[in-house]
Amino acid sequence: MTIAIVTLMILGYLLICTEHITHINKATVAVFCGVCGWVLYVCVGPYYVETLHDAGFQEFLGNEDFSIKAVNEYIRQNVFAGHVAQLTNIVMYLLTTMAIVDVLSNNGCFDFVPKLCRQRSTWATVWMLALCSFLLSANLDNLTTAVVMLTMLNRLVVNHRQRMLLGTIIVIATNCGGCFTVIGDVTSLLVWTRGAVTPTNYTAALVLPALFATAIPTYLIGRKLPSHLDLKRSGAMMFRGNDEDVKLWQQILMFIIGMVGLWFVPTFYRLTNLPPFLGALCVLGVLWVVNEIVNRKRILSDQPLQAGMNRSLQYEVIQMIMFFLGIGLSVDILIEVGAMNQVALWCDAYIHNIYILSLVLGAVSAFMDNVALVISGISIYPVLDGTAAPLTEYMQSFVENGQYWHLITLSGCVGGCLLPIGNTAGYALMKAEDVSIWWYLKNITWKVFVGWFCALGIYFLVDYFLR
Repeated sequence: MTIAIVTLMILGYLLICTEHITHINKATVAVFCGVCGWVLYVCVGPYYVETLHDAGFQEFLGNEDFSIKAVNEYIRQNVFAGHVAQLTNIVMYLLTTMAIVDVLSNNGCFDFVPKLCRQRSTWATVWMLALCSFLLSANLDNLTTAVVMLTMLNRLVVNHRQRMLLGTIIVIATNCGGCFTVIGDVTSLLVWTRGAVTPTNYTAALVLPALFATAIPTYLIGRKLPSHLDLKRSGAMMFRGNDEDVKLWQQILMFIIGMVGLWFVPTFYRLTNLPPFLGALCVLGVLWVVNEIVNRKRILSDQPLQAGMNRSLQYEVIQMIMFFLGIGLSVDILIEVGAMNQVALWCDAYIHNIYILSLVLGAVSAFMDNVALVISGISIYPVLDGTAAPLTEYMQSFVENGQYWHLITLSGCVGGCLLPIGNTAGYALMKAEDVSIWWYLKNITWKVFVGWFCALGIYFLVDYFLR
């Protein structure tokens, strides 16, 4: 049955990689594989329980006799429930941040972006676009930031080729910006909630590599742009309906509450040890109350508070959430049948170098969705206790705040930008600007590759001199 489960997951991964060819939504494939994997696991539950969970199962049985019903109950309570609880924490966090973004966009909190990016100089526009994408993605998830920025770009620049080049800068900046904070990307959020990193150490280790991974491709892409961009006429570029009553002070107030609140989430987790989504819910609650107060007149009137863009954004993010849930279930089943342990043993025996591991993971991320691959990479190894016993230099990489956790998230996020099919923001760009894989490969891939290698070099130097 293990072979059947692993084969099912491999076929599912291949379908995810070839979504642009088969046109089968990767979220549906991930959910199908995750559910089918657990069904197959339960079909031969006694074998896996007796092989991998014998001591715990005997304690669970107590004085009762062995039965299939007892095995299924043990799987439900002690195996499946633990994995689902961990996945649910991430899903709830993503749903909450989606609601926060919805409230912020309805209050015009992102209207400053086109104003900042509307510069006379091409280079000023390029760097401002990259900076806004980088900083917003550090607080919001990558797809949300990419959709907001690409929507703004479409209303700012007339020329399609220029939008294609500027859109690739957005994709790169959102992926790199998301990877250097624990709340900026699904993968970094996952390594944080699994206890592999702490927020301060993680950000300190990756902020410089992420900046270089953004700045170098941005500079190289900017050289292909003309000295003057074809900008649309200056005017109100709004994300909502009739929002003439939204004042500047209101936009600033709501934006500060939202961003400062999200940055408070790691502190909330450290103080209470409660799941991060509860901290995000607290932020949403405060933001919602303030929104009700400042928009009371609009709520009581017939002025619209939402527009179609928000609904489109929600649809894309919900698909991402379902994809994450399906991939999480798929990876968890591979852990339970022992496949991930075999992968770890093979890597230890034949690779035994975390930099090479990260390079392989990043390269494969170009073809396979980086979220799926990084989740798999995180699940290969457990977080080791650095104080329990003397560890080799290689094994030290897998303790809390070890190099391995930094490198796989960095390489997964940056490597996923080598092709547009390697990340959700890239898919959004392909849909928004009709960017082809061949055009991206010819014009952008090598630039991302240079930035990625420079980022790894910067990480090595920072780690060498500061550890």
